[in-house]
Amino acid sequence: MLQFVDDVRTSHRVAVAIHAPDPLTRAGAMSQLRQYPEISLVDDPRQDGADVAVLIADAFDETVLSRLSRLVRAEKVGVVLVLDRIREAELLDVVACGVTTILWRREATGARLRQAVLAAGKGGCELPPDLLAQLIGHMGRLQEGKAGGQGASSVALGMVPREVDVLRLVADGMDTAEIAVELAYSERTVKNILHTVTTRFQLRNRAHAVAYALREGYI
Repeated sequence: MLQFVDDVRTSHRVAVAIHAPDPLTRAGAMSQLRQYPEISLVDDPRQDGADVAVLIADAFDETVLSRLSRLVRAEKVGVVLVLDRIREAELLDVVACGVTTILWRREATGARLRQAVLAAGKGGCELPPDLLAQLIGHMGRLQEGKAGGQGASSVALGMVPREVDVLRLVADGMDTAEIAVELAYSERTVKNILHTVTTRFQLRNRAHAVAYALREGYI
């Protein structure tokens, strides 16, 4: 497990909110963390005051992406994402949201969950080795593309491929429904992608997003 944060004990207790798909999973995660005196648990995850949110999911989807974005950008908490599986493009979406602490559910023992929480609380990074390898591979392909003259038009650093695809179709004059059909996404997915782009780059609307993408060479 990659760790960029030293495992040091502190007098400050990290307040943790558990977001889980069902009560049993949430109770299990809370039971694992309750044994550590440096961690305090928030009874209701909807309450304010958490330093770190642990978000547990079976797989990554648009609901998870939307919740991640809200936790990081609106509630401004560190996030530990615990899930069974994730694809490379989805991993890039997670990192673009500002989440760099991820655990596989099969490896989420109490000790590892504690370490991940402490890392997220300090703004650190903790990734399983296979996900780290995916990120390194992606960065390598980016550099190869730049060296080959392809530049950011094919794969953009800071904007993931499906965001580029959506903005390119917006630039072509397509509406949400047409983009959804073209890319085989749901309309909700298209809206969430556009919301994520405008929020992350602090853009006003779709037209501003397209203008930004054109100016920066993404499309």
